[in-house]
Amino acid sequence: MKDIYCLAIESSCDETSMSIIKNGTYEVATVVLSQIDIHALYGGVVPEIASRSHLENITIVLDEILKKAKMSLGDIDIIGVTYGPGLIGSLLVGLECAKTISLVTGKPLVPVHHIAGHIYANNLEKRLEFPLIALVVSGGHTDLIYMDKDYSFKKIGSTLDDAVGEAYDKVAKILGLEYPGGPRIDKLAKIGKDNYNLPYPLDDDSYNFSFSGIKSATLNLVHNEKQRGNKIIIEDVACSFQNRVVTVIAKKTFKAIKEYHVNNLIVAGGVAANTCLREKLSELAHENNVNLSIPRINYCTDNAAMIGAAAYYAYQNGIISDLYLNAKAVTDLYN
Repeated sequence: MKDIYCLAIESSCDETSMSIIKNGTYEVATVVLSQIDIHALYGGVVPEIASRSHLENITIVLDEILKKAKMSLGDIDIIGVTYGPGLIGSLLVGLECAKTISLVTGKPLVPVHHIAGHIYANNLEKRLEFPLIALVVSGGHTDLIYMDKDYSFKKIGSTLDDAVGEAYDKVAKILGLEYPGGPRIDKLAKIGKDNYNLPYPLDDDSYNFSFSGIKSATLNLVHNEKQRGNKIIIEDVACSFQNRVVTVIAKKTFKAIKEYHVNNLIVAGGVAANTCLREKLSELAHENNVNLSIPRINYCTDNAAMIGAAAYYAYQNGIISDLYLNAKAVTDLYN
């Protein structure tokens, strides 16, 4: 069987990334240009600045990935690209680059949903085993997904409001922490104590999540403590917040594992880098004899390698697009 080399492009938010992936499992080379330092000045991602930075970086990244892989566009078999969801201006930069390469080379254009990419990041570590439950936790998503085969996604639960990564960043801002806030809360929580009485977010029997309540509760807690003249122990607030969030996510995830009778769990998305979540899921996986897959840290955050892995299996399932493919700020993955 002929090897399939995919040139993958990811530009959905604030990373300009390209990767060359062989057969959906082997990373030949990856280049990522991050804009975190730029957006940190504003306390979050500024869409207009992000799209302009992608425009400045996209051809630089293309030249670099081909040099790094010691390949030419003629060696590429398919072009995989994130078409959504994400920031529309950012998506368009990567998409137009992919369409141009497809037009010039005549190679198939494979559209990849950003969340499918996060899921298939696990495939770069170890081949996915089905059936499985995928826990997707990021700045834009908090979903539980059932998969019985490659590129078949059934959503069984999701957030009703804020995504967990968004809640982390907003709570970090309440506590006066710099952007990105998630890693900073995670670090502080390790040295803090669970001394604040915050609610468990949507702690019910459903597979859905809700984080707006605990975000508001944290805001009220900080405000009330300041009004009373009490010192706010930031690391304790971080610890209390994180413990509540992780407890509920882990509880619902393993409820799905049991009720869907699966023995494989994968975790995907930027919040999969959270050490407390990784430890809790690892502990429960060991207790319940569940096979757990969590990508290494550089595969948790946005990168083109995950897009290349997903693109291979999309292509194997006959998913290709013409040059009329458009970017979508919001788009559903699930069937």
